[in-house]
Amino acid sequence: MKKKALIVWGGWDGHQPDQVAEIFRGILEEENFQVEVSNTLDAYTDTEKLKSLDLIIPHWTMGKIENKYALNISEAVMAGVGLAGCHGGMCDSFRNNVDWQFMTGGNWVAHPGNDGVEYMVNIKHSTSPLLEGISDFKVVSEQYYLHFDPAVEVLATTRFPVVHGPHAANKAVDMPVVWTKRWGLGNVFYSSLGHQANVITMPEVTLIMRRGFLWAAEGKKRAEGVDVAALYGNGRDYTGMGDSQ
Repeated sequence: MKKKALIVWGGWDGHQPDQVAEIFRGILEEENFQVEVSNTLDAYTDTEKLKSLDLIIPHWTMGKIENKYALNISEAVMAGVGLAGCHGGMCDSFRNNVDWQFMTGGNWVAHPGNDGVEYMVNIKHSTSPLLEGISDFKVVSEQYYLHFDPAVEVLATTRFPVVHGPHAANKAVDMPVVWTKRWGLGNVFYSSLGHQANVITMPEVTLIMRRGFLWAAEGKKRAEGVDVAALYGNGRDYTGMGDSQ
């Protein structure tokens, strides 16, 4: 039986969300996924439908999301549905929704120098095999500075500062580029690479996204026969996120 994925694209047009969504569709179809693509946040209306999926790929920069939709996605991921995405399409979405930021593992705050900055992506040694065989590589794009969850497992980094600015008054820092985390029984994968379609089609970036999608979709196996509500609640009783609801 084919695994099922949902790609939801929209928000700021500068990230070419429609083009990126089609690239992601192609990657998943090559991996024998049944793929639904939507350009409306109403795709997140039906919680039970979301729970039936193996993978959700958001690619929606900025904008606003209704709290009920964010909770629907959270509940599905808690139950084992994978969540995976890139760049502003996942971690610069819905800046006013901290629930989203907690679930995804971080949020964009700056890209010094804007587009066209040349920087290195450094592959890290970690417990994850996701980036095995990929060497450090250069990118000419936006270099994302993120506020991120210390619970994430960092798989690749980039060194700041490359472009000078007020942040350069601090010591040099290694900023995550690729990470994974868990949300309940679900796998969450993020890469900050992917400002536009030409970055996604770089061989290294395409491979990173392909592996991330496949890994994220494995969470459903973990959820088989597990009482998710007994472990984590039903996704709507989690008092720790009440301030944004």
